[in-house]
Amino acid sequence: MTGNRRRGVILQDRDRHLLSELGVMRIIDREMTKLVAGFGSTTQVNTRLLELTRAGFLRRFFVGSIGAGRKAIYTLSPKGTELVNAKLGGIHRASGRLVVSDAFVEHQMGINEIYLALKYRPIVRSEIHMLRWINFRQSISEAVKLTPDGYFELQTEHTIRAMFLEVDLGTEALSEWLKKTAYYVQLAVSGEFQQRFRQPQFRVLVVASSDKRLANIRAAVAKSTDKVFWFATFLTINREGFWSPIWLRPTGEQRHSLL
Repeated sequence: MTGNRRRGVILQDRDRHLLSELGVMRIIDREMTKLVAGFGSTTQVNTRLLELTRAGFLRRFFVGSIGAGRKAIYTLSPKGTELVNAKLGGIHRASGRLVVSDAFVEHQMGINEIYLALKYRPIVRSEIHMLRWINFRQSISEAVKLTPDGYFELQTEHTIRAMFLEVDLGTEALSEWLKKTAYYVQLAVSGEFQQRFRQPQFRVLVVASSDKRLANIRAAVAKSTDKVFWFATFLTINREGFWSPIWLRPTGEQRHSLL
């Protein structure tokens, strides 16, 4: 319980950075906070998260169950959102509430895993870094009714690689993937991508919750194209690394690196 009384806290650069990143990530847990803000110990990060919550910059709720173990999750409060001028504010849950299962939270945490891998975990070549990340609050355009889970650009030694992200936890019908595929192909061939994003071409990274789900999505996509799309699972990424040769194309079983 955080109580109703707000306590004063002197914000440090690390705190402002954390709040700014929450404007992108929307949700964060203790381990993610360690990575983003550079905390060295569990006690230290727990203490600071509680202080920021009591000061009114964060809101806290819980996922899981008491029997199976629950985990604290943090999101921006209106005060925190205003401080960092976040385009995407916190999520609407009652502070302190126990949320046993929440599809939005699970999906956003999956997106955050990829964001952290891109921005905070080591990349195999030092000259490569992420230039920008874009969140989408609505469809790309009236013609291309896609709302990707993210878009990012990687600066390599010789070029910029543009990529959309789609996180799939098995909640969408495969018929939706047929529509998505058609829109991504349209985006690629119509010239609208080049006009809007100022890059010549893009990839679509699809990260799925299981091998079976991945196989089903690949089969759906392959009905329309064998280009643009790259596929992996969270398990493979966590086991072998985001930059390893783990990525499948719509057809074939050869695995590739993104670089």
